[in-house]
Amino acid sequence: MGLEKEKMETSVIMDEDEFNRSIEPILGKKTNVYSEDPDRDPKDINAHLKFGFEDIIAEPISTHSFDRVWIGSHAVFELVKYIFYRILTTFLAIPMAFIAGIVFGILSCIHIWVVMPVIQGCMMTLPSIHVIWTSLMDMFIGPFFFSIGRCLSSVNVKTVQN
Repeated sequence: MGLEKEKMETSVIMDEDEFNRSIEPILGKKTNVYSEDPDRDPKDINAHLKFGFEDIIAEPISTHSFDRVWIGSHAVFELVKYIFYRILTTFLAIPMAFIAGIVFGILSCIHIWVVMPVIQGCMMTLPSIHVIWTSLMDMFIGPFFFSIGRCLSSVNVKTVQN
């Protein structure tokens, strides 16, 4: 349980055969793990309801320009995302940061010039207030309750059971 001063090196040594075997897919040997879905329309009654990806994209069958559609849509998406990010940053983030900075500055100013002097003044006058408070308690409140205690000590309360 001592302090180890030597640094140990860690390395993984693999044979060439193991390295070549590890490139093969792990699940490549298993086939048909799940059974195929049963054909729910074996007589092709609902053929007019079936539609493919081409029907959704609405390109003619002869064109097959899926790559261009996806590349173009992805490029437009990235461009719109960038433009909206810039617009939102300009109109929302920068003014909010400016307003937050002003509010923080005002609160700091109030804390430095109002709150802390009041607290320091209270802390400076606290010993004097303590002396005055104890003398008031000894001069007025103590004798008053002492005399009330003497007056009420002569009162006897008896309970009578019926």
